[in-house]
Amino acid sequence: MRRLGLALPPQHMPLRVGTRPLKRWRYVGVYTPDVMLCVGDARVGPVPLRWWAVALPDGSLFERTTNARGGIRIEGSCVSVNAEHVNIELELEEQPGVETVSAAGASYTWTRKQAAVPVRGSVTLGGRERPIDGAVAVIDDSAGYHLRHTQWRWSAGVGTTDHGDPVGWNLVEGVHDGPRNSERTLWIDGRPRELESVAFAGDLSAVGGLRFTEWSAREDHTNLLLLRSEYRQPFGTFEGEVGGVRLATGYGVMERHDARW
Repeated sequence: MRRLGLALPPQHMPLRVGTRPLKRWRYVGVYTPDVMLCVGDARVGPVPLRWWAVALPDGSLFERTTNARGGIRIEGSCVSVNAEHVNIELELEEQPGVETVSAAGASYTWTRKQAAVPVRGSVTLGGRERPIDGAVAVIDDSAGYHLRHTQWRWSAGVGTTDHGDPVGWNLVEGVHDGPRNSERTLWIDGRPRELESVAFAGDLSAVGGLRFTEWSAREDHTNLLLLRSEYRQPFGTFEGEVGGVRLATGYGVMERHDARW
């Protein structure tokens, strides 16, 4: 893939190719039985966007999205959020990840996915500290010159197999989803393998052989003429099987995104 002659991270990528602006983001998700969270740092052309969310099993959701720094820091493998009533401190043990490049009209997009990433840290919410330690993180690094109208469905999660091995998955429909060399990946005990195509339920209640139970959801409904976004990302639990592997436990997210950017 690196022999394609394309500018790919960590190399500098032009801010525009033709009429398409560069879009790039880093998303970190941590999913456990007691608390789930995500922290993100994105940029569409010159416009920054940062966010965090913390979800609890009782359906509570605490979140913020901002164009400013907003107490959010994602620097390499260190992630921190300092906001009113919420403090997040994480240190990730990153892996090489699975990289994918796909055509997007006359240009291209790139992504690198990691799952079941070991992480250490804590989430403090309302004065209560919840320690985090284990293979419970997902990392999504993406950049490229996406089509003006882009739609996708996505699922990422972690857990254990019925044999007790750490497991993580990344499933997608709509981007980087070719029959081969896709970003669809299953990690078992840190070892990745590509998965076949899977179908998502329209209401995000299932994907392939996985059934999903929602805790709560981040949502965005933006219409700024040149920028439109219909977005839903619920946190929750999974049961069933993925890639022929049955889960004993499963935690993570589903996502539906329809963007004109």
